[in-house]
Amino acid sequence: MFPVIYEITASVRNDLTDAFEEFLTNTHIPDLMTTGAFTEAKFTRSTPGRYRIVYEARSREALDSYLKEHARGLRKHMTETFPNGVELSREEWTLLKRFDGSEYQK
Repeated sequence: MFPVIYEITASVRNDLTDAFEEFLTNTHIPDLMTTGAFTEAKFTRSTPGRYRIVYEARSREALDSYLKEHARGLRKHMTETFPNGVELSREEWTLLKRFDGSEYQK
């Protein structure tokens, strides 16, 4: 069974980027990870103000449970912390295959 990936993309107003990075790193992502639904999170930036957070769910059921039991509260905390200047989009992906670089080393 392949894991489900829960991906959030964020566009953040320039004057909020430092606060957003601090909040995600020190509060939001740790709070989300303590739900037990996810095995891993990656927080990346492509350009100033453009972020992607990728969570690997333990299972489809774990993600469904997170969405039902925890997502509303965590989303509320996010919007209370950043009522303006942060736009989020969410997508779910199914991992089809994982490639390990060591498989291709000579």
